[in-house]
Amino acid sequence: MDAPDGAAGDEANAMKVLVVQGGPSTEAEVSRVSAAAVCAALKTAGHEAECAELDPRLPDALARFAPDVVFPAVHGELGEDGCLQGLLEVLGVPYVGSGVRASAIASDKVASKLCFARAGLPLARQSLVKRYDVAGGIDQALFSRLQAELGSAFIIKPSGGGSTIGVTRLLDGASFEEFALGLQHCLGLDEVALCESYHAGIEVNCGVLEGASGPVALPPTLIEPLSSDWYDFGAKYGVGGSRHVCPAPLEPHLTARIQAAAVLAHQALGARDLSRSDFIIAVDGSFIVLELNNLPGMTGVSLFPEAAAVAGIAFPALVDLLVQQAQRRGGGRASRGQKLPG
Repeated sequence: MDAPDGAAGDEANAMKVLVVQGGPSTEAEVSRVSAAAVCAALKTAGHEAECAELDPRLPDALARFAPDVVFPAVHGELGEDGCLQGLLEVLGVPYVGSGVRASAIASDKVASKLCFARAGLPLARQSLVKRYDVAGGIDQALFSRLQAELGSAFIIKPSGGGSTIGVTRLLDGASFEEFALGLQHCLGLDEVALCESYHAGIEVNCGVLEGASGPVALPPTLIEPLSSDWYDFGAKYGVGGSRHVCPAPLEPHLTARIQAAAVLAHQALGARDLSRSDFIIAVDGSFIVLELNNLPGMTGVSLFPEAAAVAGIAFPALVDLLVQQAQRRGGGRASRGQKLPG
């Protein structure tokens, strides 16, 4: 993989990097942990870095600090969905990660699945429930319809957001009351609930990192939840909540298929610089793509930097690679205005 051998960063390549964190989403606190880790790694790599909040004062922080590159360490609403990226495009500031369109698509699980389906990637069956669909109340008929469409076990998740916030698993024998509470919680966070058929199996994710030669898959990681029987919020972020096995102990041919699917998902959405796709693998080796995260977490327990380290890219070298690429790419777009005739 095209990456520095260690913590790059010398005075000739040193930059001012503003790491954006927080925002209004339910994942704001997680993003602040990521931002602190990124900021520390950037300093180790020889850059001048500081954090700024994703709030109405961000333009002032950009003007004051005058960064060479912005590193979005944000998740969810306004930060990961193309809004922050649009602001940076208008201001002409180079930034790490996907552009406006890919960010918007990646943040919407329904839109993402349309792109994945077009690319031929395997997916769970789905049914959508919108907030206005249940304005008169959640009834047994809806529960029965979803069971008929998706099976007796299915998942309810917000169309946007991440970190398993607002997700409910309804396994065989789940009651209508469990369904109603889960759907109500989900629709309190998002206008659209994505209901998907439940697939038993192991959870594996695979990062994609772009270098000079294009997108390359990192070693896949097997997730083993310890604090729960599935990879929920506590298992993701709690100390000792899960065990990550990287490289995942998969047969070589299955590893290659997962890596190829991760690269295809990255390309299908038009992602840039980095992404992480999540998979469920059944006992027979079949798998489905769950989603793609266009700004993977960068906390001390995050999967993307762990996989990069296994690939031989230390965290300071990883963030250095990303900001160097962003600076070379530049910011903003040249005017394409067309003069009117006459």
